[in-house]
Amino acid sequence: MEDFTKIVNWDNLLREAKTFQNNKPFKFAFVGEFFVRDFYEKLYATYPKIDESWHHISSYDKNHFSKKWGKTEITQIVQEGDDPSRSDDWNKLKRYCESKEFADNFSKFSGIKVTKLKHFHFIAMKKGGFQLPHIHNVGLSTLIIMVYFSKGWKQGEPGGTYVASKEDEASILFEPYNLDNTMVIFHDSPYSVHGARYMEKDTERKALQITLEYYSPETGWSGGDPDVISKKRTENLVEL
Repeated sequence: MEDFTKIVNWDNLLREAKTFQNNKPFKFAFVGEFFVRDFYEKLYATYPKIDESWHHISSYDKNHFSKKWGKTEITQIVQEGDDPSRSDDWNKLKRYCESKEFADNFSKFSGIKVTKLKHFHFIAMKKGGFQLPHIHNVGLSTLIIMVYFSKGWKQGEPGGTYVASKEDEASILFEPYNLDNTMVIFHDSPYSVHGARYMEKDTERKALQITLEYYSPETGWSGGDPDVISKKRTENLVEL
């Protein structure tokens, strides 16, 4: 069996369990030193360079860069298996995120039953990057995790994923002040407003998004299959 020790500081996560479960109007928490520092430094050193190979998403409500796991941007659910273009450490982390231990620990932390890795992709922002406050609300058993890889982030600088009580930046409840080996996690509920303020400085905000969700071989993803949903939306547009 592969050794996944010395990857995640589980004590740091579990220390925030009560905060997460008791926060209102939805469950969220901020965790420092999420990865064991030595492992984090290896991930940090091999975080993919933000270049033309990334998918630039620019619209009225967001401006960021995305890089999926593997070679294709077609599927939204993470591809199984290793990515030969990534370092050994990134592949090891991906395999750990797919493990039962990883899902079980987050279920214990959150009080929400999750069983499988749904998303695992890089999300970055540069000057001009932002995301307007919004809500996904895809299901009752979905956890969204943003882990940051940006050193030297100054408190008060925009770019980190904030959480808010309303779809308005004036109602921000929390915005991460440190993006060096830290994590924001929230339950994807009907009230889970989140976004990122407009970045004015010429810098890069590097992050990894991990989504964990309940999955059953009989019924599928508790929050639905995003690839099927996307296909149906496209078909409906064609019909119109």
